[in-house]
Amino acid sequence: MEMKAEHRSALLALAARRGEKGFSSVLGEAIEEYLDSQQMREKRRKEIRSLQGSLSATDAKLLREAITELRENWR
Repeated sequence: MEMKAEHRSALLALAARRGEKGFSSVLGEAIEEYLDSQQMREKRRKEIRSLQGSLSATDAKLLREAITELRENWR
């Protein structure tokens, strides 16, 4: 995949503002941040999945109804 010209320009400009000649360190930081965020998302998904079944059927129904009502009245 080839990098878009506007992305390359933006990365070079950011690197220049930081006093760097190339953008490899900027790109490295972006990749690290992306990978960390993906790891956190997966951790949150696992935590959420572990909660499955923690509400009674009645509580789950009441929660669904409350959420539906909130969404219908959201502005």
